[in-house]
Amino acid sequence: MGTVALARSGGRPFGTHLFSVWPGAAFAATAFPVRCAPGDNLALHVAVAQAPPGSALIVDVSGEPEYGYVDEILAVAARTKGIVGIVLEGCVRDVAAIAHCELPVFGTGVSVREAGHDAGGSVGRQITMEATGPVPLSVRRGDWIVADDDGVVCLPRGQVSAIIADTMSSISREREIIDAVSEGASTLDLLGLDPSRVTGWEEAPERPTDLTARRGRPRALNPRRDARGGEHPAARSRRGSCSAVTDVYGGDH
Repeated sequence: MGTVALARSGGRPFGTHLFSVWPGAAFAATAFPVRCAPGDNLALHVAVAQAPPGSALIVDVSGEPEYGYVDEILAVAARTKGIVGIVLEGCVRDVAAIAHCELPVFGTGVSVREAGHDAGGSVGRQITMEATGPVPLSVRRGDWIVADDDGVVCLPRGQVSAIIADTMSSISREREIIDAVSEGASTLDLLGLDPSRVTGWEEAPERPTDLTARRGRPRALNPRRDARGGEHPAARSRRGSCSAVTDVYGGDH
């Protein structure tokens, strides 16, 4: 499930300043929070050694982003240990090498400035990240984090099941609309929009509004299938992720 659909259904978006280091990077995993001391990545090295396989490192850099906190060494180490992604409010370096090892990393920029390795920090404890809107986003161990080219969202661990259920319904409805648009229906009718509010609008001929008045009934989207009916690559890479939260945390809390 994409971050757009999840955010629409209750997932909390991280700030818009984050970007994926390489195109197509995506993951869904439970969070392992990390807090680095300013300009230092010792806590990240500790987190790579300690975080459970299948988790993602969510990193607060204490308001000092202009260092390359994640480099090739950390990326390869994290990948080898089974960590599925890193989100940090700081910069990275060795971008080509990170892309080559295919570890999904989301950060604020790129910096050749090397971070230190001795100033402390914390791992596994609640952190606060910047978020879309005025309220900061608290991230706890076991919250679900989903990241893709559109952004990063947090699913608080007590709300995961409800958000997923709402998202599946939203995706199905959106697929119906896309199918209708592809056959000539107007988004104005399908979304109930009022074009008269726009200066220069000229009334168009009557358009079909019934989603079912087409060849067959609209099919619901299988979130694990692409438009051709095959399994979506992101779905393959995320298979088994949702069961992990039940295995590790015994369901929602």
